[in-house]
Order: sequence, then structure tokens, then C-alpha cells
Amino acid sequence: MQSAGRALQLIQLLGQRGEVTLTEVARELDISPSMAHRLLVTGCELDFVHQAQPGAPYGLGLALKELSLSASSAITLRDAGATQLATAAKKLRETLSVVVLEGHQVRYVETIEGDRAVRVAAPIGQLLPAHASAGGRAILSRLSTTELQRRFPARRLPPTPNASRPSWEELLEDLRRVRRRGWALHVGDDNDDVAAVGQPVLDGLGHPRAAVVISVPRSRLRAFHQAQALVDSLKPYLDTFQRQLRGSD
Repeated sequence: MQSAGRALQLIQLLGQRGEVTLTEVARELDISPSMAHRLLVTGCELDFVHQAQPGAPYGLGLALKELSLSASSAITLRDAGATQLATAAKKLRETLSVVVLEGHQVRYVETIEGDRAVRVAAPIGQLLPAHASAGGRAILSRLSTTELQRRFPARRLPPTPNASRPSWEELLEDLRRVRRRGWALHVGDDNDDVAAVGQPVLDGLGHPRAAVVISVPRSRLRAFHQAQALVDSLKPYLDTFQRQLRGSD
């Protein structure tokens, strides 16, 4: 608790002064210079603190600026995505959803159905294994190996009723492909009649906040170029969604 308190004091000090020196931190927090240095180094590692070059004062890091922006703009995923999701669903005429990561699963927190006679029903509130869903793999692809290992500590993937279970190495290789491509494709495993593409929703630091998923009947997604066409159609709406989430629109 004492360490957490000092970290919060450091953030408060940075917020008040804009930049600080190691000596100032030690004096204002009433701690030793070595402890102040450890606190600042940890802050730099987490992007809460930034030092342009050795010996320079310490300033606000990108993570702290992102948090400050999020708090001041009061923009939530639902606020930022609602209009864009509705407009995109009307344009694509398919079911669009926002999913967020919960442990090693993803939860559908917002869904708007398309208007086609045959369409995918809104799965609001549904939980799916992250590794066996397009939205989940889109998010996982943007996590570090360390973070992935934290969420899958045994490096084993939980079984799913209908999906084959890849090895840890196969998952990592798949996630590398998803990251290079920018989107994930999932066809039929979790539901034999449904196919989906998922794209990550990134904050200003490139961290995944969620994913947008387009779910379609499998009969309408039988080739890679059809998936790419869905991704291309969604792109302008996803770009606006991310800008609004960051408070830059």
C-alpha cells in the first residue's frame, strides 16, 4: 500500500508541475534518492513517466496522457462506437458487435443486427473462448507474449465444445499472422452456421481496448476475398470509432 501511495503521489506531482527531477521527487515524497529513482524507472517502463534523455527532467508519459484524456472526455466504448456501429451495420447489412477481453474469454457488450432476412442473431452478453473467436484473436494478437502467458499460465488453451484446440505454439503463430494482416477470421468452429471477421479497437498507445466483429451466415463468407471485402467496408467506421475513443474527433 505504501508503494502504491508513492506511485500515486508521483502522478499527482507530475500533474501539478508537468516535469520533475529526481531530486524534487525524493524531496517532495520524502524518500531516498535511490527509491525515487526506482519509482521513476518503473514509471518509465510502464509509460506513465517519460524522460527524453539521460539526465533530463521527467515528464508525463503517454499512458498517463491517455488516461487523462479518457477521463476528461468521458468517452466509453459504447459511447464511441454506438453511432459508427449502427451506421456500419446499415451499410453492410450484417450483424456488428463489440467484444471485450475478460481473462481468456471475450464478452459481447454491444450488438446491432443487420437487416437481411437471413442474419446472425444479436449475441449480447455472450461469452466465448478468446482463442476460438475472431474478435478474441484480434485482441490477443495485440498483446505481448508476457501478457498472453499471464492469461494462459499453463500455456494450454481451454477446450471448446466444437472447436479444435491448437497448441500454444500454433496459437502464437496464428496471432502473428493476424497481427500482420490486421484482422482475424473465424469460420464455423464455435457455431457451424456462422463465420466472422474481427478487428481490434486500439487506444492511442496501440493497446487493444476491444474488437469489432462482423458476423455473417457461413453461406455468405466462403472465400478469403469476401472476408477482406467486409474488412475494407468496415475500415472507415472503425477508424472513426478509434478517433472518438481517443478523444481526437
